[in-house]
Amino acid sequence: MNMVNITLKGGVVKEYENGITPLEIAKELGMGLYKAACAASIDGENCDLRTPIEKDCALSILTFEDEFGAYTFRHTASHIMAQAVKRLFPQAKLAIGPAIADGFYYDFDLEHNFTPEDLENIEKEMKKIVKENLPLERFEMEPQEAVKYYQDLGEIYKVELTEEHAGKGEKISFYKQGEFTELCAGPHLPDTSRVKAFKLTSATGAYWRGDEHNKMLQRIYGTAFDKASKLEAHLQALEEAKKRDHNKLGREMEFFTTSDIIGQGLPILLPKGAKVIQTLQRFVEDEEYKRGWQLTKTPYMAKSDLYKLSGHWQHYRDGMFVMGDPESEDEVFALRPMTCPFQYQAYLNRGRSYRDLPLRYNEFSTLFRNEASGEMHGLIRVRQFTISEGHLMCTPEQLEEEFKACTELAIYMLKTLGLYEDVSYRFSQWDPEDTEKYIGTPEQWEEAQGTMKKILDHLGLEYKVGIGEAAFYGPKLDIQIKNVFGKEDTLITIQIDQMLAKNFGMEYVDKDGVKKNPYIIHRTSIGCYERTLALLIEKYAGAFPTWLAPTQVKILPIADRHQDYCDDIKKQLIAEGIRCEVDYRSEKIGYKIREAQLEKIPYMLLVGDKDIEAGTVSVRSRKEGDKGAFALKDFIALIQEKVETKELDY
Repeated sequence: MNMVNITLKGGVVKEYENGITPLEIAKELGMGLYKAACAASIDGENCDLRTPIEKDCALSILTFEDEFGAYTFRHTASHIMAQAVKRLFPQAKLAIGPAIADGFYYDFDLEHNFTPEDLENIEKEMKKIVKENLPLERFEMEPQEAVKYYQDLGEIYKVELTEEHAGKGEKISFYKQGEFTELCAGPHLPDTSRVKAFKLTSATGAYWRGDEHNKMLQRIYGTAFDKASKLEAHLQALEEAKKRDHNKLGREMEFFTTSDIIGQGLPILLPKGAKVIQTLQRFVEDEEYKRGWQLTKTPYMAKSDLYKLSGHWQHYRDGMFVMGDPESEDEVFALRPMTCPFQYQAYLNRGRSYRDLPLRYNEFSTLFRNEASGEMHGLIRVRQFTISEGHLMCTPEQLEEEFKACTELAIYMLKTLGLYEDVSYRFSQWDPEDTEKYIGTPEQWEEAQGTMKKILDHLGLEYKVGIGEAAFYGPKLDIQIKNVFGKEDTLITIQIDQMLAKNFGMEYVDKDGVKKNPYIIHRTSIGCYERTLALLIEKYAGAFPTWLAPTQVKILPIADRHQDYCDDIKKQLIAEGIRCEVDYRSEKIGYKIREAQLEKIPYMLLVGDKDIEAGTVSVRSRKEGDKGAFALKDFIALIQEKVETKELDY
């Protein structure tokens, strides 16, 4: 009998019969682990619990507490949902159903639109499937057999997927649970009985494969947990997230709006939103100036020749707004999706030597990207946006120190805004299996990525690797952040570029008198201002810190006779750079206070007869309530200190 040595958690090595499965080992190790097991990891490779072990290896049993364990759990929940839908709506055509952060979804082609009542019925059917304790059994088909299987069922989306797999000539895996069979790579839970705490949260439209030219399908979202208490806590958090959702709260508080006649993805910043972004812009530009960055202002558009030289025309044209017929001989222009090729022209304005480097250009850049209509959301993803973009030209010897400085600047900005605790890092690399997406040779990419890895490791950053997430010209560090619903987006990027300088003829004369191409660092310091505003609205639920608040002080006259004194206070506050308003309405003071509180104004100044007689103001804080009478100069000093220190007083 062949035996295998398996290293378990804690370094314990045990001998087992060849072909034993992780599920069997989990049962032997204890019923608690057996019931909690979701997936396994064999020598670092994630797999199904029923995978036979046929060699000496290190084994980890993954539970819901492990990221891949939770993924497997929710992936199984998506299959259970699809089975329930097919039982209730046999005519529904199956598309795809992956696990996602905090949940899962499945896309269906069905003429009937899912209603809240339908979701309740689907949940009930899912509970029946869970009680049926159906095993999930993996099997394989030959490619053409799999295609014919779905053709016979009329599952047109599965036919498309199996035909793609068939083109690779490899067997195709399936999972079967009861009467339901699904094309799937897995892994899955051993049976349906383990998925007990779940909730279907919404139904919406989604284009097949995210392409607006394809048919609109129906997507059902859901979430699942290993314990009912976790599900309840998650649903409560979702309710809180809905209250903080910038797309709802930002409109209600009049930070921004949209207009169908202007177009999707083109938000209008109202005075409050515009004031926050102006405050952010001034803060960013002042801080960047202190760190040696020089401001440029470049055009919003250029001829296609510029984009052809940079590679954007070949690798990014579908994401650009092009003016003119690209096939004609006339000049064709396009709105800029990035600022880099424009700032390169500033570098090329005159000859450069090593003494000019590092040369740092920054810009408050308005950019234009033709996002798909299904991708746009509030201020998070839009077609016109503004970004704190910069490009830094340096020598190879300067690269690490300058990259470190760019990273430190980004971290400083995030900490100052109160967003740093919510971020993670991703080292975005090229995909060597899809080289058409990139410029440069494999050797150049290996060199660039090796250089960047060394820098990131020296910085001590904990990061995930994202294969295929690099820019077409180089690897990048993406600083990722989640919105209130847990969806992750990129907020800030810092990229190393060893290629475009040569394309543009950017050179410097080095110490040895030889002309060389500089390294380029592409970076943002605060990312997209619109996205940052959205995240700040959600972070603070509209109650911005004093230094960022669009209105820092609301002056509340108790009666009409106090208005002249209030006007004088307003003039003095404005002269000191404090953003303020006077509530002139003939309303009771209690009503005015409640209104200012709902507007989340940091400070209110109540003015009555006693204040006029004493030459003071009665201060009320949004956070602390009544603070008593202040001399105006003392109150001004209080506000100025909060602005100067960027205190996060929320």
